[in-house]
Amino acid sequence: MNQNYAVPAVALVVLATVLVGAFGLRVSRTTSDFYVASRTVGPRLNAAAISGEYLSAASFLGIAGLVLVQGPGMLWYPVGYTAGYLVLLLFVAAPLRRSGAYTLPDFAEARLASRQVRRLAGGFVVGVGWLYLLPQLQGAGLTLAVLTGAPEPLGGVLVAVVVVATVAAGGMRSVTFVQAFQYWLKLTALLVPALFLAVSWQGDGAPRAAFAEPPAFRDQRVVRIDDTLDLRLAGPLDVTATGTVDGRRYAGRRVRLSAGVHRIGQGTRLAFERGDRVPAAVAGRGGDDGITAPAASGREERPLYATYGLILATFLGTMGLPHVVVRFYTSPHGVAARRTTVAVLALVGAFYLLPPVYGALGRLYAPELTLTGNADAAVLLLPGRMTGGLGGDLLGALVAGGAFAAFLSTASGLTMAVAGVLTQDVLPSRGVRHFRLGTLLAMAVPLAASVLVGGLPVADAVGLAFAVSASSFCPLLVLGIWWRRLTPPGAAAGMLIGGGSAFAAVAMTMAGHPGSGTPHTLLAWPALWSVPLGFLTMVLVSLATPGRVPPGTAAILARFHLPEDLRAEAEA
Repeated sequence: MNQNYAVPAVALVVLATVLVGAFGLRVSRTTSDFYVASRTVGPRLNAAAISGEYLSAASFLGIAGLVLVQGPGMLWYPVGYTAGYLVLLLFVAAPLRRSGAYTLPDFAEARLASRQVRRLAGGFVVGVGWLYLLPQLQGAGLTLAVLTGAPEPLGGVLVAVVVVATVAAGGMRSVTFVQAFQYWLKLTALLVPALFLAVSWQGDGAPRAAFAEPPAFRDQRVVRIDDTLDLRLAGPLDVTATGTVDGRRYAGRRVRLSAGVHRIGQGTRLAFERGDRVPAAVAGRGGDDGITAPAASGREERPLYATYGLILATFLGTMGLPHVVVRFYTSPHGVAARRTTVAVLALVGAFYLLPPVYGALGRLYAPELTLTGNADAAVLLLPGRMTGGLGGDLLGALVAGGAFAAFLSTASGLTMAVAGVLTQDVLPSRGVRHFRLGTLLAMAVPLAASVLVGGLPVADAVGLAFAVSASSFCPLLVLGIWWRRLTPPGAAAGMLIGGGSAFAAVAMTMAGHPGSGTPHTLLAWPALWSVPLGFLTMVLVSLATPGRVPPGTAAILARFHLPEDLRAEAEA
C-alpha cells in the first residue's frame, strides 16, 4: 500500500474526528449533556451513532480475515452481530430506556435496590469494556504497521490519545456526533472499494468456485514467516525454503514436505508456485505463537459446537454491551428507543454485506496472509492487489481511513461507558472533572494490555467479550425486566457464576490453556454452558430467597413497561 496516500487519509480521519467532537463540545452545556446528551437524541442520529460504535475492528477487519482463513462458515459472525439487535428490540430497548438509568449499574440498583449488585454490575461493565477495547487498539496498531511499517503499539497509542481527548472534552454529546459521522465514513470506505474490486474480479476471470475451496496461490509468491508456526499439509508439497524447516537449515533449496505437520522457524522464507494450496497454520508448540487463535483451533476440532457457541454469544451478548446499552439512555422515550433499534438493524445489516466480500476475494488474491499472521489486513491490501496503480492507491487510502474510523468510534463508546462507571462507582466524586480522570483510567489499562498481549484475531477477541456479556448482563436484563421474583442475591449469584465462569474461560483461552481437546473447545466457546448457567443460578437463588424481593417491585416493573404518556396519566 502506498503510504503517500494512506497516511494522509488516516490523518484526515483523525482531524475530522477532532473537529466533529469540537462541534459537540460547543453544544454540550450541562452535566446531563455530558453524560446522556440530555436524553434528546432522535432515532436517526442515535441509530447512526450506535451503528458507528458497534461496527468495530472485528467488523471492519476481523470478519474478512476469518472468512479468508476459514471460509464461508465464518459468515455466522455478521449474522449474529446483526440479529443481536433483534433480541434487543424485542426484550430490552424500550423498558431499559423507561428505567431512567444512566448505566447498567444504575439499572441494577433501580431494579433491585442493592448497592452490592450495583458494584458487581459495575465490575462487569469495566471488564467487558476493557476486553472489547483491547482488539480495537491492536487493530489500530496492525493498520498503522501495514500502512507505514511503524511499530504496532504506535497505532493503539494514537487511537487512545484521540479518544481520550474527544470523550474527556465533550462527553456524550461530542461522542454522538463523532460516531454518527464515522458510521457513514466506514460504510463509504468499504462500499466504494468493494464495487471496484467486484468489477476487477469479474474482468479477471477468477473461478467463483474458488470461494468455497481451500485457498491457493494464483501466481508464484514468496512468503516470509514472521513468527514460528506449524503448517498442516493434507498432501505432499514442494517448496523452496530459505531458513529453518523441521529444525534443519535450508538456503534456497527445494524441499519436499510430506503430509502432516511441519515446524517453520521464525524468519523463514517459503517460495510457492502457481496453483499450490495454501497450507493450514496451527498453533505452535512450546509456547511459540501461531497465527491462529485458540478459539480458531477449537472451531476446527468441534465445528458444530463452536458455531452454536458463536450464535448464542452474539445473539444474546449485544444487549449487555455497555457502550451499546448506554446509548439507549440518550433517547427521549421508550418509543424512540424502539425506533432507534429498528433503524440500527437496517444500518448494521447493510454494512455487514461488505466484509465477507473482502474475505472471499482475499482467498483468491492474498492467500499468503493465512501464513503471515496478518489475515486481518486483507481489507487493507486488496485494493492494491486487485486494482493497482493510482486507483488502487486511492481506494486503499479510503479503506485505511475507514479502518481508523472503526477503531476511533468503537473505542470512544467503550471509553465513555467504562469512564461513566468508574466515575460513579469508583472515584470519590461524580462531577465532570472526575469523569475526565475516569476517562484516562478507562483507556490506560487496555492500552497497556494491547502492548503486552497479542496473537488473537480481532473478531475472536470480540467474540469472547460477547460471551462474557451474554453470560452476565443478558440474564440480569431479561429477568430484571420480565420476572418480578428476581432478588438481589439471585442477580449477584447469577452474574458471578455465569459471567465469572465465562470470564475465567476467556482468560484461559487468551493464555492458550489448554491447547487442544474438548476442554479447550469448551473454554474457547463458553456461551453454550455459561449463559444457561447464569440464568439457572439467578432463578434458583431467587426462588430460594423469596423474602428478598425488593419492596415496590410491581411499581418498578410497571414503570418499565408502561408507555410514558400512560404512566404520566396513572401518576396524575
